[in-house]
This record gives sequence, structure tokens and C-alpha cells, in this order.
Amino acid sequence: MPKRTIRDLHDLKGARAFVRVDYNVPLDHGQISDDTRIRASLPTLDELVKGGARLALASHLGRPKKGPVPELSLKPVADRLQDLLGVTVAMAPDCVGPEVRKLAETLRDGEVLLLENVRFHKEEEANDPAFAGRLVADTGATVFVSDAFGSAHRAHASTEGVSHHVRTSVAGLLMEKELRYLGMARDNPAHPYVAVLGGAKVSDKIAVIESLLPKVDALLVGGGMAYTFLRAEGLLTGKSLVEEDKVELARRLLEKAGPKLRLPTDHVVASAFREDAERRTLPVDQIPGDWMGLDIGPATVAAYTEKVRPAKLVFWNGPMGVFEMKPFAEGTLAMARALAGSGGTSIVGGGDSVAAVTQMGLADQIDHVSTGGGASLEFLGGDELPGVACLQDA
Repeated sequence: MPKRTIRDLHDLKGARAFVRVDYNVPLDHGQISDDTRIRASLPTLDELVKGGARLALASHLGRPKKGPVPELSLKPVADRLQDLLGVTVAMAPDCVGPEVRKLAETLRDGEVLLLENVRFHKEEEANDPAFAGRLVADTGATVFVSDAFGSAHRAHASTEGVSHHVRTSVAGLLMEKELRYLGMARDNPAHPYVAVLGGAKVSDKIAVIESLLPKVDALLVGGGMAYTFLRAEGLLTGKSLVEEDKVELARRLLEKAGPKLRLPTDHVVASAFREDAERRTLPVDQIPGDWMGLDIGPATVAAYTEKVRPAKLVFWNGPMGVFEMKPFAEGTLAMARALAGSGGTSIVGGGDSVAAVTQMGLADQIDHVSTGGGASLEFLGGDELPGVACLQDA
């Protein structure tokens, strides 16, 4: 069901909006090492600022367990956002309380206040109704704008709970884009439709595989998860990553999928899980007993690229190998190039896949680079996301 968006709000001037963004960005000694998620929020914030709304932005950062942690403060985000947005971004000392209330009351039309990390309060992840009420009351919000797709699979106070304390709950422009593209992949795909799935574990992708199998024309598997399927086919896998308790499930999925599900035919194997380990490229039915597979091989890259090139729609989630080690990154980088060069609609969903297209400077050649790894997988697996379900239908 399509959701109302900020485009449906006709009089923004003076409106007080509680905007849930996803600023869970990587920090390196207090410096933001990748501001992709901040940049992704700019179209929504631009629209609201130009419309004269008064914005209180909320986000989590990291996983603080026992209250405030200075290293997980959103202060560096406020500084970076101010540079990117081109307006002053005030930083609140907390996300609730009298100081927040005072700062929110002084906001003028088009001004922005960034609240401190909502996870500094345990009530956030518990979706405590009283805490959600305080988030709304202390910011004076009358409108909830959800633009944090990457957190929409969690029913937390700032992602779902606040919707029960305002009259208007709508999607931001990033949320709208995520739902449009991922909805296309889940509900209304063009054909040929190819899905490329990688990553370490089959268990992380079961729901997605089962959801996509009836819809795709080909499902190409790589990464560590491929070895559970190869074991299910009766092949020896050496010391490669195998989920022993999922081998039978993999066997059933292979039977159900038939020729749609494609596995690697060759792989790059190594004597140890190290960048400087001895390595060889071998057919998948050949692996020394004490070696491990760490990337797909060139023949598999060629075959997968051949499948991707003519596709009208391609969805990719998960690396094809141990992407963080250069000798085992080529399969993942090759998939990034294949998607960028395909003639159809390309969607990349989360994590190392996003890192690969960004690292290669190909992100602007991909139609949609999702900001939500876990959320995109749950959405494609058919789950209802609490942070989406709480928004008003169009």
C-alpha cells in the first residue's frame, strides 16, 4: 500500500516535525568515515526546510548498552549535516528533557535541531509509550516524518512509537524511494529478473530466497553461503564456511528452485583466512581438505555477468567473497561492474554490496542503492516493517 509522503503536506510553514533519520554512520576516532546516510537524507530535509517547517531530527548511533557514551554522540553528525545542508544545525544535549524543550521552542521556520542519540535511553529500543510521548511533547511535534528505512524493521520509540502521539505520520523522500524500488523487486518485477545473493550465511537469506524464487528468472549465489549449497550437492568443501544445520534446507531449496538457482563453478581458495595466504583458482569440485573457498572464480564471474547483462531488473545483496581482503574482492567488484553495466533497473541492497559500488565510483550508475541492509531483506522476504506500517496510507 503506497504511503503518504511529505509531498502531501500542503502547508509546512511553522509546522513542527519530528523527523526520524538514519545517521548510524561509521566513526573513526570521532570523524565520520562515510557520510552516505547523511547525504541520503538531504532531499527530505531540503524540502522541509524550504517549506518553512521547524525540524527536530532523531537518530541512533551504534549500540550503547548502559546510557550515554561520549564516543557515540551525534555531535560530529550535526557538524557534517550543517556543512551539507547549508543551514545552522543546533545540537541538543539529549533527546528528551527540559533543555530539549527549550531548544525546540526557540526554533524558527526552516531551522533544524538534531537530538542526541536516542539509544542513550533504554526506553527507545523497548518502544516505551511514555518515552515516545516525551519525544513528541518535548519537541512540540505535530507531524512525524519517517525517513529512516534502515531502521524501519525495528519497532522502537522513535521509529514507530511516536506515530501514536501525532495526527500526521508520513514518509520522507528517501523512505518513498526505498519502498518504490524494493516494492518493484518484491511485487512487480520486470523480466528477465535476476537476483544475486551473497554473504556468509544461508540462514540470513532464507526468507528472501523463498520469497524471490517464484518471481526471479535466475538466482545467482556466491559468498560463504554458496558452500552450504555445494555441500548439499554432495561436494567436498574443505574448511570453507558451511552451516551444517542448514544443509538439508539448502538441499530442499535446490530441489524447489531447479535450474533457476545457480551456484559457482569455480572459486578462489586459500590455505588460511589471511590476505597473504597461498591461494589457487580451482573448479568447485576440487579443494584441498584443509583449504577454504574465499571468492568466486573467473568462470563464475563470466557466467553471472552474462546473466545480469540482459536483465530488465537486477537485485543484489551480499558480497561474492571476503571483500575486505583485496585478493578475494574481485568477485564482488565484478558484480558491481556487471550491475552498473546492465541495461535494466539495478538495485543494491545494503552492506558490502553498497561498499563495493561506492568504492568503485559506480554508485551513480546504480538506479537504487538501499540504505537498509536488514530492512531491505525483511521487506523482500515479505515481512511488514513496523516503521512503514505506522505511516498513513496514500
